[in-house]
Amino acid sequence: MDFVADSLSDGRRIRVLTIIDSFTRECLALKVAKSLPSQSVTEVLDGVIEQRGAPRTIQVDNGTELTSNHFDA
Repeated sequence: MDFVADSLSDGRRIRVLTIIDSFTRECLALKVAKSLPSQSVTEVLDGVIEQRGAPRTIQVDNGTELTSNHFDA
């Protein structure tokens, strides 16, 4: 699970939350938005868990996006 950032032709920034199955290399979710607060991240994860079941582990980098109290809870 990680974030990708880019900008549109008019200069507006966008972020993409990517969730990839490390074993199969399958993309489980992509969420594109101007901002992705922790609540949006957990909503996407809940959707993946609902469809595919809970993973044994989730691998993330040390970015500040994934260290909020909401995400930890």
